Amino acid sequence: MRWLPVLLLCGLSAGAFAAPRIGVITMQPGEVFFERFGHNAIVVDDPSLPEPLSYNFGFFDLDEPGFVGNFIRGRMQYRLAVLPLAEDLAYYRDVGRGVTIQWLDLGDARATALAAALAENARPENARYRYDYFTDNCSTRVRDALDGALDGALRRQLQGRSRGNTYRGDAVRLASPAPWMWLGFDLGLGPAADRPNSLWEDAFVPMRLADALAQMRGPDGRPLVAAEAELLPHRLAPEPAESARPWWPWLLAGLAITGALSWLRARAPRAPLLFAIPFWSVCTVAGALMLFIWCCTAHRFGWSNQNLLLLNPLAVLLLPGAWRLRRGRGPGRLFGWVLAVLAFGAVLALFLHWLPVLPQRNLHWIALLLPVHVGLLLALSPNRTGPAQTDPPP
Repeated sequence: MRWLPVLLLCGLSAGAFAAPRIGVITMQPGEVFFERFGHNAIVVDDPSLPEPLSYNFGFFDLDEPGFVGNFIRGRMQYRLAVLPLAEDLAYYRDVGRGVTIQWLDLGDARATALAAALAENARPENARYRYDYFTDNCSTRVRDALDGALDGALRRQLQGRSRGNTYRGDAVRLASPAPWMWLGFDLGLGPAADRPNSLWEDAFVPMRLADALAQMRGPDGRPLVAAEAELLPHRLAPEPAESARPWWPWLLAGLAITGALSWLRARAPRAPLLFAIPFWSVCTVAGALMLFIWCCTAHRFGWSNQNLLLLNPLAVLLLPGAWRLRRGRGPGRLFGWVLAVLAFGAVLALFLHWLPVLPQRNLHWIALLLPVHVGLLLALSPNRTGPAQTDPPP
């Protein structure tokens, strides 16, 4: 009996220093625009603490000085926050977003080291990081933390494998429930977003990372995911499915617009201006935004955007001539040349698409807009509009 206190003390000490359990929670997409891509966090369930903690890399401060300017320039600051798991889940329960957890088999030493590294990372002086939507976001931070705990084993297993996904493909797919959002991604991303990703790079999407973890094995050869459970049911629309995007319906639409322009010109030479003026205004604004992203921001996946050849900001030079034509006057000497330049730019976009060096996946936009630019050139070139003074306004 004299050994009983010693045994009890040893048992209590073992419980006090038991290794934590490590899990990854994955939140399904929500309905607000910044929730369309899902979310994730690392859970540390330490027996010495009253409840599990969630280490969440997705926090930002809207009241931070210069937040809007930093967002526009691509210099956003995010931070790691640690909070009770129940508190982190409360929001997702309220809005109906499903949450699952994958408990990982890291071994005691690795789990303890990861928990310590996360606690250090969450200190105020270490918590902030420069956010990049594709390469350094809340999900890639989870991936990198796990990879560090596994001595690089996660990256070694994922880096050399690919399903052919791209940053553009996943961004447009997940944004598809919001038309303005997927249009922004599809038009605003350049060719760097079209390089096929490895599974390691796919992990910028939380659901992709969860799928990858389910297939991984730890350094000892055992499955990395020891158990998986649903914490909250998903009550919203499911994640958009992967699907191919055929280009031919876009071509049919472009040819239909071109045919309509030809029909309008046959009725009145300046009637196509009813379409041309709004179209050139859109080209001006969209092209200026794409040029600003390329030249004035750190959004490097928007650089070298070949859609500038399709939505060319030089269209602004056509607007004064178009209004002069609308009022029954001549369009000016530059008008025909600029029309030809815009049509040539669209043809050049098709040529660049065929080049094997980092092509941009914008064939659907080329199929739509190349016929439109050619149709406007044929319908509104000065030698086709005729004597401006004698044409009745459309």
